[in-house]
Amino acid sequence: MNDNLIIGGRSLESRLFIGTGKYSTDGMIPEIAKRSGSQVITVALRRVDFNSTKGNVMDHIPADMQLLPNTSGARNAQEAIRIARLAKAAGCGNWIKIEIISDNKYLLPDGYETIKATEVLAAEGFVVLPYISPDLMVAKKLVEVGASAVMPLGAPIGSNRGLKTKELLRILIAEIDVPVIVDAGIGKPSDACEAMEMGAAACLLNTAIASATQPALMAEAFGKAVSAGRLAYLAGLGATHEVAIASSPLTGFLNE
Repeated sequence: MNDNLIIGGRSLESRLFIGTGKYSTDGMIPEIAKRSGSQVITVALRRVDFNSTKGNVMDHIPADMQLLPNTSGARNAQEAIRIARLAKAAGCGNWIKIEIISDNKYLLPDGYETIKATEVLAAEGFVVLPYISPDLMVAKKLVEVGASAVMPLGAPIGSNRGLKTKELLRILIAEIDVPVIVDAGIGKPSDACEAMEMGAAACLLNTAIASATQPALMAEAFGKAVSAGRLAYLAGLGATHEVAIASSPLTGFLNE
């Protein structure tokens, strides 16, 4: 059965997206990518020095992966648009993850500025994947202006707290017609599995792998968890009940 995820005309077998930050060395990235099975990797453009003669994070990203530059550090739509255009001009392709954050405590995204940036960049031909709080009206407006997917947070960035916005995520998954990719806050493989069981199209995570004692092994665990959750969703989860439901008949015993 072909169950590939299609975004921006690209067919993806893996539904796990990974990041490039917080590793003790960028040299870990190829092994993380391999063990996770991921085909999409995000990188903050502010971390990339294209003029460096000593190498940078881009040197460690496998050539066959879909690069998803992000606008981390942008505080408004104007800054995000500028970063996206610079990334494309530098040869990073036309995929862009919009991150617009002016809240320095909780790092929550600015929905209004995100919509403005998405509208401009989608009209220019970018494949725009905006990072948002799980707000249905913001998500609907983003789809209206051309977003290729929406990326609602499960919990604050880097918190590893899991799906604290689960009920709001469930609403987005039910109501939004483009892929819903759960991004930020996922801390355990079981969190990613649960998101996929709910019907999320994919999960993006970084800190949970980078902060693990054995990051490469954790990357493999997340890859398997995302696959398992997707299979469970496709299989159709059984109904839940408030009381016990016997698996076998309670009548018809011997000598009855």
